[in-house]
Amino acid sequence: MKRPGMQQPDPVAFIKANLPISPVPSIPEIRLHTAGPASGLWRLAGRREADPAPYWAYPWAGGAVLARYLLDWPEIVVGRRVLDLGAGSGLVAIAAAKAGAAAVTAVDIDANAIAAIGLNAAINGVDIVARAADIIEDPPPEIDLLVVGDLFYDPTLALRVMAFLRRCQASGIEVLIGDPERAHLPQGELSRIATHAVADFGGGSSGGAVPAGVFSLFGNS
Repeated sequence: MKRPGMQQPDPVAFIKANLPISPVPSIPEIRLHTAGPASGLWRLAGRREADPAPYWAYPWAGGAVLARYLLDWPEIVVGRRVLDLGAGSGLVAIAAAKAGAAAVTAVDIDANAIAAIGLNAAINGVDIVARAADIIEDPPPEIDLLVVGDLFYDPTLALRVMAFLRRCQASGIEVLIGDPERAHLPQGELSRIATHAVADFGGGSSGGAVPAGVFSLFGNS
């Protein structure tokens, strides 16, 4: 366990040294730095209550299903400005860039995620603007498409996210959500547009394949 006074590792150096690069299950077109049993991730992520959980170190099913969908249907993103909210590893942002988006921004509250996104974007040969920020109380950004992978695992966060998504939709932004139907996904407000079986390392699972859906908000054009 990290002791008081221990120096926080440089995230870029730590990720390069301890999280090997591997293809994403179900999405062999994309490779990511991914944590394994020997990664010692706690040394980077911290164990204080205020430290963000290292969700970025693993591909979650909601991001995986969105990435698969965008790669299979590139016309959804070609020439458009895309923002990946709660981007984690950058998987969905990378898929959008590979599919031909005009500009891609990845936003996450965890600075370690931003370091990982920069490395993962370089591995995959794409350009992504990555920002460490909480934007869900902000006005809608100037984008065309908002993609949201697996942000409905916590009830309070789910309510905040949906309020932001509705404001974005009202401003003319298309919204796509990827999720394996976690407990707090508001399915009554969503329309399913695709389903894929993808690996899931989130939600306490062991990485086995689960059915996950791509959803739009009711009222999306």
